[in-house]
Amino acid sequence: MLTYISTAIMNKQAPALNCLNCAKKDLSAFSNIDSTTITEMADVKTCAFFKKGQIMMHEGSRPNGVYCIHSGKAKLFRLGTEGKEQIIRFAKDGDLIGYRALLSSEQLSASIQVLEDTHACFIPRSEMFKMIENNSKFSLEVMKMACHELGEAGRLITNLAQKTVRERLAEVLLLLVSTFGLDEDGNIDVSLTREEIANMVGTATESVIRLLSEFKDDEYIFLKGRKIKILNKPALAKVGQVFD
Repeated sequence: MLTYISTAIMNKQAPALNCLNCAKKDLSAFSNIDSTTITEMADVKTCAFFKKGQIMMHEGSRPNGVYCIHSGKAKLFRLGTEGKEQIIRFAKDGDLIGYRALLSSEQLSASIQVLEDTHACFIPRSEMFKMIENNSKFSLEVMKMACHELGEAGRLITNLAQKTVRERLAEVLLLLVSTFGLDEDGNIDVSLTREEIANMVGTATESVIRLLSEFKDDEYIFLKGRKIKILNKPALAKVGQVFD
């Protein structure tokens, strides 16, 4: 059984970030924590830098702390019996990673791999539990995150069982927009391979390539390499049966 090792051992330690003045604090569960608690946390945290493609945490390991992403993107995925990835969700600036397994004293249900160079802060188990026990606002935020993820997991299972591949792909494209936003050129602000998109949809890579080409021909999207631009969001929402 794997036990997760501290970031300072796993990676070259990165320059420390100032938690009180962190530009990403408002995106995280720490947004409403008082300055004294933030300072105490900053005194015991460490910072790490992950190169694109590195694994932050491994499925089946037991975390001894959590990561808070300062800058970067990561995917959470599980491996099937034949070694095929199933992407569960993504993590971005301000997101906490590993907290559910930490709180439940369970093994990590997914591996976390960075999609681009990522700077993250590691908060030890003892400090996380201290903040949960002493700060009701932080506890509420953690509970809200866990409930949201549970709901998303249920939605994923339902979609895989009931929606067609075409419908799932349309919904995934809209999900990527809502998760990562758009870059300065109007493209979805994340770089994914066709295989990674297929792993989200739960289908073969060839099917995703064919359907993306169909969406392009229908002028729902524009493709340039890995870049995807949404041209007709209402049409994609109709295909994906996504309703606000």
